[in-house]
Amino acid sequence: MKAVDQLHGNEGESKKAKKEDLKLSNKLCELPQSHAFGFGIAALTWLVIAQVVGNVMICAHSRHREDSKAMKPKIATGLLVFSWVSFGIAAVLLSTATSMSRRQAYGKGWLDHECYVVKDGVFIGSGVLILVTTATLLGSAIFTHRGGRSTTR
Repeated sequence: MKAVDQLHGNEGESKKAKKEDLKLSNKLCELPQSHAFGFGIAALTWLVIAQVVGNVMICAHSRHREDSKAMKPKIATGLLVFSWVSFGIAAVLLSTATSMSRRQAYGKGWLDHECYVVKDGVFIGSGVLILVTTATLLGSAIFTHRGGRSTTR
């Protein structure tokens, strides 16, 4: 799921509005909706689904196996917390860039009646954070999974 999310983020970078698309009339501006809006919505949706599913799977695995102990619970917990931090930053970047990719009408703008264009690299940056989120979530799953075989005494 995170791979699909990454692809949507990269596609959003190539489809975002450019400065050349901005139209000015006196002090009013207009920016047409770009295709990055749809890709951003898809990427944000997949990001949330993948994060929730990954966390549910980790929690379900450790909850259903009462005899199971995490190999290194502090590391697993730290990675899980870091995955939520990177998820949060990626979600804010992605939702802001996606919001800016909507149509900004004359006199409306995006914020305070001014038009804003998404800077280069914002969608790519959120894609990198998605990869970090994926890696830390997988790392947490690996450290949560019991290492080695149990021995009976």
